[in-house]
Amino acid sequence: MLDLNQGKELINLARKAVESNKIKNKFDKSFEINKGVFVTIETFPEKELRGCIGFPYPDNKLGEAVQRAAISAAYEDPRFPPLEKEELNKIFFEVSVLTEPELIEVKNSKEYFQKIEAGKDGLILQNGPFAGLFLPQVWKIFKSKEGFLENLCYKANLPPNYIHDKGTKIWKFRAQIFAEEEPNGKIKEVVC
Repeated sequence: MLDLNQGKELINLARKAVESNKIKNKFDKSFEINKGVFVTIETFPEKELRGCIGFPYPDNKLGEAVQRAAISAAYEDPRFPPLEKEELNKIFFEVSVLTEPELIEVKNSKEYFQKIEAGKDGLILQNGPFAGLFLPQVWKIFKSKEGFLENLCYKANLPPNYIHDKGTKIWKFRAQIFAEEEPNGKIKEVVC
């Protein structure tokens, strides 16, 4: 677990990487551990998504992963045009540090509903070359596990009944989340 000061530093790393469009190689030693991470950028005050990209697996050092994810979320998210310089004071950052995804073992797909904790678990769904990921924060949008899983299928470009397909695999993970309350503002830890 990271403390609030480390969370503040991660948010600052993300913001500075986007402002400079460069990755800084020097960061806190505690960020040299490999972790999965996502950076979410939202507009302020509307809280509309402006970019969200990350790395679900702990393949990169946390300090580097946060910066790469931030730059990708700002300039390479295919859902949005690249961020413009004049937007920098109209956006706020959220950094999600992930636990390593764990395959949910089931004998039949109905067991997923018992093994997933709504509001806590982020999920990765994969069937062949199709995959989708929802961070734990996405539970705010869906009122049921069924809705969450069906929409995760849509995100993976699969029909909603693919949660019951024998070729579908689901991994779960948790996230420690830090976010700015407003652009360049106070940073807090977010509890899902």
